[in-house]
Amino acid sequence: MTSQHGPLLELRNLTTVFPLKRGMVRAVTGVDLTLHRGEILGLVGESGCGKSVTMLSILRLVPYPGRIVQGKVLYTGENLLDKPTGEVRQIRGREIAMIFQDPMTTLNPVFKVGEQVRESLRIHGLIGNKKLPWPFDSPSIRLRLLRTRLRTWPFGRAMKAAEKQRVLKIMEEVGIPSAKYRYHDYPHQFSGGMQQRMVIAIALACQPKLLLADEPTTALDVTIQAQILDLLRKINREHGTSIILVTHDLGLTAEFCRYIAVMYAGEIVEKGTAEQVIQDPKHPYTQGLLHSIPRIAGERKRIKPIPGEVPEPVDLPEGCAFYPRCDRARPECRGSDVPIREIEEGRLVRCVLY
Repeated sequence: MTSQHGPLLELRNLTTVFPLKRGMVRAVTGVDLTLHRGEILGLVGESGCGKSVTMLSILRLVPYPGRIVQGKVLYTGENLLDKPTGEVRQIRGREIAMIFQDPMTTLNPVFKVGEQVRESLRIHGLIGNKKLPWPFDSPSIRLRLLRTRLRTWPFGRAMKAAEKQRVLKIMEEVGIPSAKYRYHDYPHQFSGGMQQRMVIAIALACQPKLLLADEPTTALDVTIQAQILDLLRKINREHGTSIILVTHDLGLTAEFCRYIAVMYAGEIVEKGTAEQVIQDPKHPYTQGLLHSIPRIAGERKRIKPIPGEVPEPVDLPEGCAFYPRCDRARPECRGSDVPIREIEEGRLVRCVLY
C-alpha cells in the first residue's frame, strides 16, 4: 500500500560500488535524500563526484560491474531495491523518468523522433496516463503486439492514432514547432536544443510523478539553457512533477531549485534551502565552489579556485575526503568517518567545524 502523504522519494544510506582490478570504487557512499511532491531539488558537485550514479541507482540502472550494496530507495514508501525487476520496469518511464545528459547518445539515429516518444506509451500501455481497455490491459497481449507489430486490427489502428495524437500534444508542450511534420524527422535533422526537447518529451510521455534531470543543459548555449529550464519549471508548475536537477552550476541551481544538496567524492556534504546554501555556505567545499564563480556586479574580487585535485575514487583518504584540499583542515578530519549533522532545522553539514 503506497503512501499519499509522506515523501515521494527517500534515499537512505544508499551505497553503490564498482569492483575494479585497481580496487573497490565507492561511487556513492551513504547518501540520504528526501524529496516531497512538487519540489525541485538540486544535486550539485564536480564531475565524477557520483551525481549521475545516484540517479542511475534510483532506477536500478547502474551499469555492470557496479552494484548497490546497501541502503534503501523508498518511492511512495516502498523500497524499489526489494521489488522484482518486472515491477521496476513498470515504474521506469511511467512514474519515474530520466532526462540523460547527451541527446545524441539517448536518441536512436535510425528511428523517427515521434516514434521514439510513442514507444513509451506503447510499452506501458498508456494513453493520456490512462490504462488501455481490454484486451491491451494484459501484459502478455501488449508484449505480443510489441513483438509482432500487429497493427492491422481496427482497434490496433485506433490505438496507434490515439498514441500519435498524444505524442503530437507532448511535442507541442515542449516547444517543437510544426509537430505534425517534425514527428517523422530523424534526430540528425534536429538542432542540439531541439534534440534535448525531444529527450524531455520522451521522459514526459507517461506523465511521470518524478523527473530525474541529469545535466539537461550540458553543451547548450545560454539562450537554449534558459528555454530548457523554463520548460522544466512549467512542467513542475502545471503538472506538479517533482524534479531532481543534477548540475555542477551552483548559480543555475540557486535560480531553479528550492533545495540544494552538495555532493563530494560520493557523499552529501551539505543540504539546505537554496537561500541557505548560497547566502551562508557552511562546508568548506561549498564555500570553495561559490568562490570559484566569477562575478560581474558588486565588489570586484579575485577568483579563488579550490586547491588540489579530486581524489582518486579507489584511493579516498580516511575520514573527510575533502581534507587534503581544505584550508581549514584539523587533525580530527582524518582517521574516522565524519557524520553529517543537523546544525539547524533542515540544515545539514558533514564537517568537524560544526
